[in-house]
Parts: sequence; C-alpha cells; structure tokens
Amino acid sequence: MNLELLAIIVGAYTLAIGYLGWLGYKKTKTASDYLVGGRQIHPMLMALAYGSTFISTSAIVGFGGVAGMMGMGILWLTFLNIFVGIFIAFIFFGRPTRRLGAQLDAHTFPELLGRRYNSRFIQGFSGTIIAFLMPLYAAAVMIGGARFLEVQLNLDFKIALFVFSCVVVTYVFFGGLKGVIYTDALQGSLMFISMVILLVITYNKLGWLHSHADLTAMAAQVPQGLIAKGHQGWTAMPRFGSPLWWQMVSTIILGVGIGVLAQPQLAVRYMTVKSGKELYRALVPGSIFIMVMTGVAFIVGALSNLYFWKTFGKTAMEMATDVVTGKPNIDKIIPIYINSVMPEWFGYLFMLCMLAAAMSTMSGQFHAIGTSFGRDIYQQAIAKGKHQERTVPIAKAGIFIGFVITIILAYNLGLGIIAIATSLFFGMCASVFLPAYVSALFWKNSTRSGVIAGMLAGIVIWGFWIFFVHEKESAALGLCNLLTGKPSLVTGSIWAVVDPIIISLPVSALVTFFGSLVTPKKTMNKTA
Repeated sequence: MNLELLAIIVGAYTLAIGYLGWLGYKKTKTASDYLVGGRQIHPMLMALAYGSTFISTSAIVGFGGVAGMMGMGILWLTFLNIFVGIFIAFIFFGRPTRRLGAQLDAHTFPELLGRRYNSRFIQGFSGTIIAFLMPLYAAAVMIGGARFLEVQLNLDFKIALFVFSCVVVTYVFFGGLKGVIYTDALQGSLMFISMVILLVITYNKLGWLHSHADLTAMAAQVPQGLIAKGHQGWTAMPRFGSPLWWQMVSTIILGVGIGVLAQPQLAVRYMTVKSGKELYRALVPGSIFIMVMTGVAFIVGALSNLYFWKTFGKTAMEMATDVVTGKPNIDKIIPIYINSVMPEWFGYLFMLCMLAAAMSTMSGQFHAIGTSFGRDIYQQAIAKGKHQERTVPIAKAGIFIGFVITIILAYNLGLGIIAIATSLFFGMCASVFLPAYVSALFWKNSTRSGVIAGMLAGIVIWGFWIFFVHEKESAALGLCNLLTGKPSLVTGSIWAVVDPIIISLPVSALVTFFGSLVTPKKTMNKTA
C-alpha cells in the first residue's frame, strides 16, 4: 500500500468535500434553503445530484455483484433506470411535482401528498414510513462503501463502517440540501470519470472483440446450484419462469426500475429547480450519467467471471466466498475485481468513487429521514403546523436518529444483502407511495379516503409478503417459522420467490382507484 499516494488523494478529496459542505452551510439561511435548496438549483447540478443520489454503492457494488452471479440480463435494469427513472420521471413527473410543490409550498415529499389531500395523517404516515424504513436502504449503501474499504485498505469492516458513516452524517447535518447537492455534483463527476476508466481498462484486459464470446463459452462453469435455479450463463437471461428469473425480474429489475418513481429523496429534487424547463435541460446529462454508471457496473460485474477464471481458475462467486462462513458474499465481487486487476492508483481513485457513490446517496437518504422527523412527523402530525422555527433543529435531530438506526442495521445485516435491501425499499416505496403520488399529480377525482386506503393496503400487503411469503426475507426474519413451523407459507412453490411488488403495488393501486370512486372528494385541495 502506497500510504503517501493514498494520503494525497484522500486529503484532496476531503478538503473538496469539506469546502462544498461549508459552502452549503453558508448559503443555508432559511428552512426553504435547508429543505429544498431555495428552489434555485441549476439543472446540471440537479441532474448530477439526482443521478448520484439514485446510483450508489448498491448499484455499483451490490448490483454489480448480482451481475457477477446472475449475468448480463440485469442490463434490463439499466434500460428501466433510464426510461423510467430519467425519461418518465423528468418528463411526466418532474414538472407537475415542481409546480404542485410550489403551489402548496411543500418542502418534503410527504408534505406534497399531505397538503394535496389536506391530510396531516397522510403526511405523518408517509414521514413515519420514510423515517423508519429508509434506514434499511441507507444501511445497504453504507455496507457497500465499507466493504470496498475493507478489501482495498485491509481495514476492519466495523471500523470502516463507523468512520465512513460519521463523515456523511456530519456534512448533511450542517449543510442542508444545498450542501448535499453541491457535494453530490462533485461526487457524481468523480463517479462518472472512474466508471469510464474502469470500462476501458476491463476491455483492454479481456479483449474488445471477443470478451463477450469468451464469457458465453464459460456457461459450463456456472455452479450447479445456480443451474438448477435457472441460470443459463452470464450472457443470457435465466430460464423463463425459473426461481432465478423471478428473482431477477420481479425483485431486481421491476422492484428498482419502477420503485424509483416514488423515491422521496429523488422526488424532492424536482422541487429544487426554479422552473419546469430546467428539468428538461437536465434530461440528457441525467440519462448519460445513469447509462454509464449502471451499464458499466453490470457489464464489468459479469465480465469479472472471465477475468477470475483466466487468472485464478475460479468464478466470481468462488473468489468472493467468505472465509468465516464459507458462503459467497457477492457484495465483495466488484471490490475484489478492482483490487486484483487495476493499477494501484486506480484502486485508490475507485475507492473514492465508491465513497462518493455511497456518500451522495446516503446524504439524500439522511436528509429525507431528518426532514421526515422534523417537518412531517413533529411539525405537522404532532404539533399541528405550529412551531415552524423548530423544523430545522428537529430535522437535524432526526438525521442523528436515522444515523443510529442505520448503523445498527448495517452491523447486523447478513452477507450479500446490498441489492436485496435496496430492492425491498424501492418496492415498498412503489407499493405505498406510487398510486398516491400518481393520483396527486394526474387524477383530480382522487380522494383523501381513497389514497389513505391505498397506502395502508400497500404497506400491509408488502409487510405480509415479507414476513410470511417471500422466503428469502421470511426465513431470515423467523416470524413465519415461529407461528407456522415453516420458513414461508408457500415453501416449495414459485410464489416463494415472487417479489412483494408484484402483488402489493396492484392491490394498492386498485384500492386507491375504487376507494376514490366511492368516497366524496370534498377533502381535495383547491390548488391541485
């Protein structure tokens, strides 16, 4: 390890992040500045902040590791990330969200929904969901950054986890959303450059013309356990209808690809620009950023099998086997690949890329958690709109509470958890928030009672599926086994691998629709 080179790179990065956090602090004068950046953020900054908040170590380390296990079929997620997460989000959701947010003077995603339907319950309920479930997603991102530090610098995982998380919470605590967006823009630029370099070096190592054909020829090396579940090689989709196909399509691709539309920390970005035209200007840079970040991670994750096989005679999963448990930890595939194939200087640069990816996403997560505590739960649901001056202090206290919950989860979650935890949270947001969000923006006949019923149906069905049906989670949580003696109510059937979003999102949407048809709309906000 070149400590001098490492110190120079990390020192320069720390100074830049510290300066931008301080700049955000100096320019944060009001609650509006802290919550939505004063609604004056430049579209390029917004695009980079949106992209770097969306794409984190869960995409690069977690889903890159999934590509190392499942193969390039996960590139369908890149398509959905661009088409749904950028094109549909910016064109169809961004402008009406910004307009409605300005009309209602909404500063958070729950407040947008709550004021649209004149409902403190909707705002408080949404804020509670975000405050207490978003730490699951934040923990996954935190683990991704710490895992890379563990491999790259040979640090103890627990120490790396704690130090890294403290750095993130510090600049979010003081800088507000302006500090978050400024640092996100720098981190997004660093992430983009690093991923381009990674792609070029990978193809130079493995061959620009024949690397994919060589990977296809490795299909016989797929572990028998994965073949039994439907794996057909690292350049092919899993067998249609197989357990692995359901996991890839329902959990990974649809869970994240659709759930992005209802991400609170992303939706609030629409409210930071001064006009709808600024969102259109952010469309192209945002799309390019997402394409490079996810596309490179997924391609390199799959191709790592070729490199490891040629170099060590092992597949990526074999290389990432945990020495203590003897089980594969796919969260280590990308870090091990970087550490093995790349020059030392790039390893340090990519380490910063991983820190940037994790920090940019976690900053948005902690900001959303804090504002949910301060603005949505305390000020609106508890104080009934009073004590406006306490919003920012309570939000900062909420950030600290969210940090504590997140780090406890990060220390206790199992191996290979990053992609699963991320998909679960995205799917939960789609199930609970998406029908209400779509109705708030596009359906004037939607009602408060219908939306509340839909949100409650979404969280109840999602929770039931997690605890009693989806075996990967129900077996780990243990409640189903305690009550029924089985890891899942449907153990042995295909339903045990069908993600909750497949059931909970349609149920939530139908309940919202029919509930709005049969209840009066007198509770609708006049500005909607």
